[in-house]
Amino acid sequence: MPTIRSSADLRNSYNEISSFCHQYGEPVFITKNGKGDLAVMSMEAYEQLLGRFELYGLLQKGMDDVQSGNTRPFSDALADIRARRNR
Repeated sequence: MPTIRSSADLRNSYNEISSFCHQYGEPVFITKNGKGDLAVMSMEAYEQLLGRFELYGLLQKGMDDVQSGNTRPFSDALADIRARRNR
């Protein structure tokens, strides 16, 4: 269940919210006038999220290559790697 706090809580209890974000690695959702406004998270959690996005993008690129036939047998790729290493 998400943690939801008001913008007044963010202003008045910043250290508590920051500690929560660091301890649990989860975002805290901040409301303004009773409606969702922000998601606050630790830098570590943010960087992990960006890393996942990058990984998912690379996986999608690989899947697109497979679907379009832009692949070659593993044995051929391994032979090329070994040939480059021996140069």
